[in-house]
Amino acid sequence: MTFPQTFTDQLSRLIELPKAPQRIISLVPSQTELLFDLGLANRIVGVTKFCVHPTAQVKGKTKIGGTKNFNFEIIRALRPDLIIGNKEENYLEGIQALEQTYPVWMSDIFTLPDALTMIKNIGQLTETSDAAENIIQNISSGFATLQSTELNLISAAYLIWKDPYMSVGHDTFIHQMLTAVGFRNIFSGLNRYPIITPDVLKAAAPQVVFLSSEPYPFKEKHIREIQEILPNPLVKLVDGELFSWYGSRLQQTSSYLQSLRKEIEAALIS
Repeated sequence: MTFPQTFTDQLSRLIELPKAPQRIISLVPSQTELLFDLGLANRIVGVTKFCVHPTAQVKGKTKIGGTKNFNFEIIRALRPDLIIGNKEENYLEGIQALEQTYPVWMSDIFTLPDALTMIKNIGQLTETSDAAENIIQNISSGFATLQSTELNLISAAYLIWKDPYMSVGHDTFIHQMLTAVGFRNIFSGLNRYPIITPDVLKAAAPQVVFLSSEPYPFKEKHIREIQEILPNPLVKLVDGELFSWYGSRLQQTSSYLQSLRKEIEAALIS
């Protein structure tokens, strides 16, 4: 690819790159992992404090703050020639400030096709299209297996937060992952991240309640709290990264979802 090049991000913004990026900052954990999996370790100069994968490699990268509170002085010192963010995970004011000085490419993910497009586009941005295509093929083949299986829907509540309890609506990536393997999101008709009272949860009567490992770190003790509200449904801790990370980790998601589905089916029968 010859530069300069103009790219369009997932917010339909034009991003001008005078040369192939060599100093990249990632503002999103799942996209940070993707960049490493694309073979860009030597070109990543900054990540957020929430970027935890791949564990050994991110430890050696400069932390630029959180996903919603950037340290602009650190970013300035890193002299990035490309910053990669996400509409939901990052904050508008911070992104607007950064794009005054740097090329900022933004993703906007609701569905699996959105995620695959993001991976393809970042591959183009960073001249790693072959690696990106390999990741896309791995993800697509895994999810094709799930989509080809006819399943009886199992009603599920997926909780992402406590005090108050919060769940997910239909316009979330987590909802897409639930439906991909035959779980019916009982709160799909509500807003994006609805607050769920114990009475609402009880009235919804899901067959299974999933407690996510992130953003709230649900633990074993929280299973008992939910069982006091709902003694009959199954209550299960699940890996929030495999439900909500939309980068290269999706290569692991389909097998995880399939195993989870089989486990829940077996438990409901027994």
